[in-house]
Amino acid sequence: MKNNNSICFISFFFLFIFMLLNLAFMLYFLMGSTVIFLEWEILSFNSMNIVFSILLDWMSLLFMMFVSLISSSVIFYSKSYMSSELNLNRFIILVLMFVLSMMLLILSPNIISIFLGWDGLGLVSYGLVIFYQNTKSYNAGMLTVLSNRVGDVMLLMVIAWMVNYGSWNFIFYLELMKMDFCSWVISGLIIMGAMTKSAQIPFSAWLPAAMAAPTPVSALVHSSTLVTAGVYLLIRFNSLLIGTEFLKMLLLISGLTMFMAGISAVYEFDLKKIIALSTLSQLGLMMSILSMGFSDLAFFHLLTHAMFKALLFMCAGMMIHMMNDNQDIRFMGGLSIYIPMTSLCFNISNLSLCGIPFLSGFYSKDLILEMVSMSNLNFFIFFLYYFSTGLTMFYSVRLSFYLMVNEFNLFSVFNLYDEDYTMLKSMILLLFMSVISGSILSWFIFSYPYMIFLPINLKIMVLYVSFLGVAMGWLISSMNLYSMNKFLKFFNLSNFLSGMWFMPNLFTYGVNYSILNLGSNLLKIIDFGWSEMYSGQGLYSVLKNYSIIFNIFLINNFKIYLYSFVLWMMFMFLFMLKWF
Repeated sequence: MKNNNSICFISFFFLFIFMLLNLAFMLYFLMGSTVIFLEWEILSFNSMNIVFSILLDWMSLLFMMFVSLISSSVIFYSKSYMSSELNLNRFIILVLMFVLSMMLLILSPNIISIFLGWDGLGLVSYGLVIFYQNTKSYNAGMLTVLSNRVGDVMLLMVIAWMVNYGSWNFIFYLELMKMDFCSWVISGLIIMGAMTKSAQIPFSAWLPAAMAAPTPVSALVHSSTLVTAGVYLLIRFNSLLIGTEFLKMLLLISGLTMFMAGISAVYEFDLKKIIALSTLSQLGLMMSILSMGFSDLAFFHLLTHAMFKALLFMCAGMMIHMMNDNQDIRFMGGLSIYIPMTSLCFNISNLSLCGIPFLSGFYSKDLILEMVSMSNLNFFIFFLYYFSTGLTMFYSVRLSFYLMVNEFNLFSVFNLYDEDYTMLKSMILLLFMSVISGSILSWFIFSYPYMIFLPINLKIMVLYVSFLGVAMGWLISSMNLYSMNKFLKFFNLSNFLSGMWFMPNLFTYGVNYSILNLGSNLLKIIDFGWSEMYSGQGLYSVLKNYSIIFNIFLINNFKIYLYSFVLWMMFMFLFMLKWF
């Protein structure tokens, strides 16, 4: 146990110091607009040399700072959360490998080292999702890793197409690439790869399924790092992508993802899945604002979202622990009386997610929505943005009512023990950042303010949809169970809306049914059919029939010998009669 504590403490200490170093360097780089490109020659042999390149600028350092801050908090949190786990060392090492892969991805200006980090993320996340070894975790892990393989293949094809330029350091070729056909192909592949990693439609099914992982993993992997890798890749390739048709497609798909995730979260009763769907909704927001050309806004929202979403997952993990490992929000209620500090953290991060003024989420979401109002977009995209914002308010308020306001519904006699101070300490750090990171980052990232000029109705449109969302959330949470669903079942809509638009079924059973069916037919017709007839069983039956005939000869050997002797004698007799 002592050894387990020491590995947690060493990892936490190392990551926290690394975060402070990143902060110092980031400020220095930001002040002087410095970019450093390092090349480390690993191997030089005749004319062949293997070089590992690193790009240090304010963006990579800032993102690394956030990743190391969240991962240090998560490791400190795991010390208590996973204390009864026998394989805690293995868990911490997996988390550290994950952070290492993420750092490799962030620092790389080279598509091959990005691919190594990208693949590392997918592989380690598989190991973390199947950490609790049962069938559900295994299925979720396979769905996760196979969905991410599609993105890996896309990046492999980008590597192949970039051979045309003579180097894999894509950072130097972004301007040059715009001039030819290769850039069109590379843009499509990069966007497709980013869509798999950031779980956009049609690859959305894996993100809620990955909630089978331990909660600290959800806090680190499925809020701030793995799912944002796709967004980060698109930010790096941004100057190549601007003006391509693919971005218009991405805008539509990510808008629909945001909308779909918001609607599904309203119907969900699993605490972790609600938070996962809210992550999916925010990823849709980042991808859609990115596809409109505002990469700095997408990066800003990526960082603020990472803070409050990691905190939200941590609070959810604490509540699940309290509730005897039960995740259904219908059994919870009145938690603010029993666990006040955790409820405080949960509510503040939830409000930050909604974009309540002067918390971190407000600075990024409000700016994004105002830039959308300023842009020259059609009504459908405008509707998706604002309706999804209202839905965020809707499911957040519903969740808060279910957890904090409604009656406690678990057992008649139940002991909710007070909070664990190790977990609280790690949560307080993120709570502090969830409140202040928005304003601080807006000073860091935007050297000049955005000029936003809107009519009063558009300016306060966010307030309209937010109040509507709050009202709906309150109504649904105070309504009798399933009364809304009975109304919708009349139109057969309930299953469609609550099941992520049938995506988990379509992209698991829908994809593998035809392949498995083909496999079973091939097995029946070829393996057990013609190939058996012409090889195994056929050869066996021919040999068997011949051996039966030979056996008859062997058994009746003496009789046949005498009979043949008689025949031979008769033949000889007839022969002699003819000649003599």
